[in-house]
Amino acid sequence: MRRSRVLAALGVLTAAVVVAPVGTAAAAADETSYGVVPYENVNVRKLPTKDSAYLATLTAGQTYQAYCWTHGQTITDNGYTNDIWIGFADGYSSAVYFKGDAYANLPASAQC
Repeated sequence: MRRSRVLAALGVLTAAVVVAPVGTAAAAADETSYGVVPYENVNVRKLPTKDSAYLATLTAGQTYQAYCWTHGQTITDNGYTNDIWIGFADGYSSAVYFKGDAYANLPASAQC
């Protein structure tokens, strides 16, 4: 499965999940990653739904490595609504919170 090959973008240290900014975490050699920037702090969830297990928080204005996008729970916030979630190594964040288009500027080919 694609997500299982990209576990390097989120570091797991004992029981804590760490999401490192671009340049500080090694990406899987066979995966293409894309820089995404949240415009406000955003949670990373285990599954593409707001009720899924919390893993980490991405800091507004930092660039993070994402690997794909997928459809999930529809989120409405700050005047935006969509069901696109951005895939990181261990989890997902709603694309509503990222700069760029409805897919946080990930290409159509980057579907999870």
